[in-house]
Amino acid sequence: MSWETGVLYWLCLMSFVSFAAMGLDKRSARRGARRTPEKRLFLFAALGGAAGALAGMYLFRHKTRHWYFVLGFWALFLLQTGGIVYLLRR
Repeated sequence: MSWETGVLYWLCLMSFVSFAAMGLDKRSARRGARRTPEKRLFLFAALGGAAGALAGMYLFRHKTRHWYFVLGFWALFLLQTGGIVYLLRR
């Protein structure tokens, strides 16, 4: 397996983790239970899970009113997408 393939697998894994974290945090918010810290949600997105974080944010309608989440996740998504394009065009 090449390192490029490993990076793509990592991005898929982190997207799944980010998506799940958004869903679990929304569930916790509805129940009034202990929440996932916002820093952790951003960390998962920054570590490669921006696509999953965006999908979870809009699918679960979670954190969409917080401008820093919307802009931050979109910025991370664009950076990660640019990295993927760079890897695939090499």
